Amino acid sequence: MCRNIRTLFNFAPPATDDEVRAASVQFVRKLSGFTRPSQVNEAAFERAVEETAAVARKLIDSLVTQAPPKDREVEAMRAKERNRVRFGT
Repeated sequence: MCRNIRTLFNFAPPATDDEVRAASVQFVRKLSGFTRPSQVNEAAFERAVEETAAVARKLIDSLVTQAPPKDREVEAMRAKERNRVRFGT
C-alpha cells in the first residue's frame, strides 16, 4: 500500500509537490486503513492529506546536507537492479 512513499530529500531535480502529495496520500491511507474513504470521512481524509503534504514539504525544504544531490535516473536503475536480484525478473 505504501509504494509511493519514497525518499524525497536530496534529489536533482528536487521533489515536486505532486510527489510529496502522492507520498502523503499513501501515508494517510496506511494510517487510516482506507484506500478510499466513505463520503462521511472524505473531508477528514483530504484534510489529513493536505496537512501531511504541507508538513512533509516543510521538512524537505528545511533539511540540510553536505552530500551531493542524487540523480533520479541512477537511483531508479539501482532500484530496478535490486528488484531483479530480489525477485529474479
